[in-house]
Formats: sequence, C-alpha cells, structure tokens
Amino acid sequence: MISVLGECVADAFADRRTRDRTGDQAARGAGDQAGAGGSAGDPELSLRVLPGGGPANTAVALARLGTPTRFLGRISRDVFGELFRDRLAASGVDLSGCVDAAEPSTLAVASLDARGQAAYSFHAEGAADWRWTPGELAAAGLGGSSCLHTGSLALVREPGREAVERFAAEAAARATVSIDPNVRPSLAPREAYDVPRWCAVADIIKLSEDDLAFLVPGEPVAEVCDAWHEAGARLVVVTRGAAGALVSLDGSRAEVAAPRVRVVDTVGAGDAFTAGLLHRLGERGLLGGRLDRLDLATAAEAASFAARVAALTCAVAGANPPWASQLAEPATS
Repeated sequence: MISVLGECVADAFADRRTRDRTGDQAARGAGDQAGAGGSAGDPELSLRVLPGGGPANTAVALARLGTPTRFLGRISRDVFGELFRDRLAASGVDLSGCVDAAEPSTLAVASLDARGQAAYSFHAEGAADWRWTPGELAAAGLGGSSCLHTGSLALVREPGREAVERFAAEAAARATVSIDPNVRPSLAPREAYDVPRWCAVADIIKLSEDDLAFLVPGEPVAEVCDAWHEAGARLVVVTRGAAGALVSLDGSRAEVAAPRVRVVDTVGAGDAFTAGLLHRLGERGLLGGRLDRLDLATAAEAASFAARVAALTCAVAGANPPWASQLAEPATS
C-alpha cells in the first residue's frame, strides 16, 4: 500500500465568452433595456470546476492502476470537499486517513494555452490543506504502507509544513519516501523548496524540467542530480514533457522516450507520471526500504511505464488518469 499526503485543489477552468442577452431584453421591452443599462453581447466568464491537486491526482492514478492507496488530506466540508471525496472514493482510494476540516477548500483558476498547458492563479489563504498539526498526522498514521509520497504545497505552506516534514522523516524509518516539489512560484518562494534537505529523508525525487529551472536556474541537470544523490536521494527523475524523462540512479543515468499522443491538455500529467513510477516499483517489490535492490535498467523501465500513464492522461481533458485496463490498449498517435 502507498500513502499519499497532500492537498486537494478545486481546478476551475476559465471559459470566457459573450453572453447573448437579446432574448431577455425582448421580454422586458425597450424601456426596461435602457433602465437596466445592459446591452446584447455582455462579456461573461464561466468556470468549469474539476477536482484536482497534485497529491490527490497521484492518489487517484495509483488506485486506478491497482495499487492500494490511502490519501492523507485535510478535506473541507464545503461543496468542493464533497467533490474531492467523491472522486477519490470512486477511484478506490482509502480516505480513512483524512481530516474533516472546517476551513475552505483551495481554489485554482486555470487557463489553457494553445499547447494545452495550464496557467494557474490560486486562492489558498486560510484553506484547509495547509493546517496539518502533529496530532492530526499521528492519528492518521502511515498504517501498513510501504511508501509515503508527498510534496507539492504540503511541504512549503505554513502553518503545517513542519508537521508534514517531520511526519515524512519518521516514515522514512520503515517506508520508502517519494517527494515531488511540484513548484508553485505564486504561492511559495524558491527558498521554501529546500530539496537538498528533503533528500536526507527522500529515496525518490521526481520533478519536471520547469521545476528544475525554477529551483536551480542555469545549473547543469547532471550536476544537480549528483548533488541530490550526495544529499541522500537514490533516485532522481526529471520529466521533460514530450521529450520523455531523465532517470538518475546514484549518478548513473538513462533517458526514456514519451509515447506520441494527441494532446488535449497536460493537466495532471506529472502527477500521473509519479503514480506510474511508484506503481511499477511497487509491482517489482522494490518499495518498503531504501531501494537497495533497484538497478538503472529497472528504474528506466518504471519511468517508461510512467511516461505511458502520463501520455494517456494528456490524451483526455483534465486530470483524468487511466485505469489499469487502458494500459493494455495501444497508444494512439
């Protein structure tokens, strides 16, 4: 079993359009039109809300792939919280480690560019996700999990970041620890993402090339990987979108290709990759310790499988990772 600790986020996708008020105006009459001050063609912004959040997406993807998965999250009682619970439960995620929180959910307003890449603006102040206490995490516990995956905003947002980091450090005594920084510059500064310190706890660091460019701008990837290995992380994986991924195990490196798919959007692709990687390592019986039996060929194969999971996520709208049955189907280009 894998435990995933982190946030749920309501992803609101913006759809800017012009609202046709002609019918309303005709019903009210010309005099009412002038009094209302309205005109045909008023601009309108519609929001299509989908459940998201990096750790929650990873938990969903893991469960759909067939890995028993617990989610440790502080889930609000608001309408978005109900959406999160329904999505996680429908995918088979165990919610017994969740906290029923009084604070509101985090909202991210997303817009997609021509390549399907999402840009987010966050509404996160005072939200439920960041308020973990040591007591809450102790009550949730690690259970029988062989791996703890965390990261994203849970490790950088106050007031709960210290409690989350301490929980991960304690989990490392008996479980593999995986961290995805999943940086959000609008919500946390560069110095909040202390990856070298996390490497003392983490066995796996997975991040995107955009994350890397933000965290260590201008530094050669190989040198960054080697520094993080020296700090304690055995496996570092850097995803590169359509260019695949770089796998670095104790300084030995391999590159894996990404399958060709028709991209609808890239929302949740990185989270799906993480799930695919952890699922494959778990299938191989490699989780539960310090990855002592992992070799580069096996790590690269796991990353290749993860790239397939991510590609299938890109082929549909939103963070909608595939089920295990879909992995048997051939990729479409």
